[in-house]
Amino acid sequence: MYLVKTPWWLRKLYSPNVTWEIPTEKKEIFLTFDDGPHPTITPFVLECLRQYNAKATFFCIGKNIKQFPEVYQQILDEGHQVGNHTYNHLNGWKTGDIIYLKNVILAQRVINSTLFRPPYGRITKSQVKELSPVFNIVMWNVLSGDFDVSLSPKKCFDNVVSNAASGSIIVFHDSEKAFSRLEYALPKALQFFSEKGYEMKAIARS
Repeated sequence: MYLVKTPWWLRKLYSPNVTWEIPTEKKEIFLTFDDGPHPTITPFVLECLRQYNAKATFFCIGKNIKQFPEVYQQILDEGHQVGNHTYNHLNGWKTGDIIYLKNVILAQRVINSTLFRPPYGRITKSQVKELSPVFNIVMWNVLSGDFDVSLSPKKCFDNVVSNAASGSIIVFHDSEKAFSRLEYALPKALQFFSEKGYEMKAIARS
């Protein structure tokens, strides 16, 4: 189970050590992509972003960077931001703190960033306590649901445009599992927000 729009009570559980949205008075949103880099899907995302002069934040898995370093470099070369998404996509609720933190550190050897997003959004309060002095732990307030094989591509698009507003952090995935929905939803979302006058920005490092 997951929630497309993150409720206030869930955000309050981890406050103030976790970022759920970016306070702003401007028309700007923050697109994020989890689980890459991928050799074909990440370049597709980059091409879509380029068409709309949009910047985004890619929360990368360490082992994928080791496998596809040239794609990771392309993300950086095109002016996007990157963040740590652990080395092996670990679920913090199912992983002891020592193992989890070591995995984050291992990923940090190939990801030069102070941004961190826990895979699945699952992280314990003790893990937050250990990581928050070093990282800006970035969650989201709008989930596209592109990872959900039961959703139609149009539903993923609707999830985003019906729930996002200025300051929203929106999650997509540059992964094989998500691609059939991402391929439809991302270009349409970029067009929608561009026509509405939104600037699509990367999350600044702390």
